[in-house]
Amino acid sequence: MKKIGLTTVVAVLLLAACNSPENKALTKRSSSGKTCEVIIAADKSCYEGAAKALIDSIFRAPQDGLPQPEPRFDVVNVPVSSLHNTQMFKAHRNIVICDVKAENPDKFYIHHNQWAEPQTVIDIAATSEKSLCEMLRKHSSRILEEIYKDEYRRMAKAFDKDCNYELVKRVQDKYGFTFSLPKEFSWAKEDGDFLWLRKETKDFGLGILVNVMPYRDEHQFDTAKIYNRLDTMMKREVPGPAEGSYMATERRVALESRVVDFDGVKYCVETRGLWRLFGDFMGGPFVSYSILSPDGKQLVELTGYVYCPRFNKRDYLMQVDGICRSITWPASE
Repeated sequence: MKKIGLTTVVAVLLLAACNSPENKALTKRSSSGKTCEVIIAADKSCYEGAAKALIDSIFRAPQDGLPQPEPRFDVVNVPVSSLHNTQMFKAHRNIVICDVKAENPDKFYIHHNQWAEPQTVIDIAATSEKSLCEMLRKHSSRILEEIYKDEYRRMAKAFDKDCNYELVKRVQDKYGFTFSLPKEFSWAKEDGDFLWLRKETKDFGLGILVNVMPYRDEHQFDTAKIYNRLDTMMKREVPGPAEGSYMATERRVALESRVVDFDGVKYCVETRGLWRLFGDFMGGPFVSYSILSPDGKQLVELTGYVYCPRFNKRDYLMQVDGICRSITWPASE
């Protein structure tokens, strides 16, 4: 059965929402909603003008590292009262409440699994639109960080339900770490400490490149060294379909790197950008993580790439991103 997006039913639900007593016990259920979808619970009086422009700049800004502009999130706006009175809205995976009342305390709260699981609820209780904007600016990075963390956790949980256990075990036997990997992925190539896993369909291709080396010193995390390693690895290990063609990063568009907080590892640098085939006409987005292992002995580089010429790429990039971010070292837990 074809799934109906939340945006297509909001108007109907706003008219048909059933009130329930505030003290009614709620049983937590699995959260709903599409990947990278967020409910902004805000009344019309504050969801306009400066506040709406600021909210759009946070949630609808272009996603980094894509060849064509796509928003970070698909945004659905509902009134605050409709959120509290409609179970479907309260079960959504990502909720940002912008509650503006003169008697509010000007407070910013983060709740996990408040009405469903997994779920992130950002609750902003502001006295005025000005206060709302001030708190949104102050906490915008934290808001995005918390929502993305739960998005990755959801993906790992979904992948585990449909896991390619054979490949996961082969990865663990080879490297000592593992990650969540859907069944559709296959073992494409192994060459020493390099591994290529991929999923190919008639419409798109996804890939995970694994490159492991001994950790020597902090200079291995220099951005220039990371970029050069990516190019060297791709050129050597990932040939294109045309004779002499090969994969490499697209340097005509700047790569972006930053240090990220990565669960269970000592240090990690995230790199985003575009890749292309030299000698052929293919390309797309990629995300790469240069990770220092928990024991400090390995530098692990996981690179997820997307080839999808006919469709939007944000959600596919989130899939390979989620696989990379699910890495764990079971022996150290």
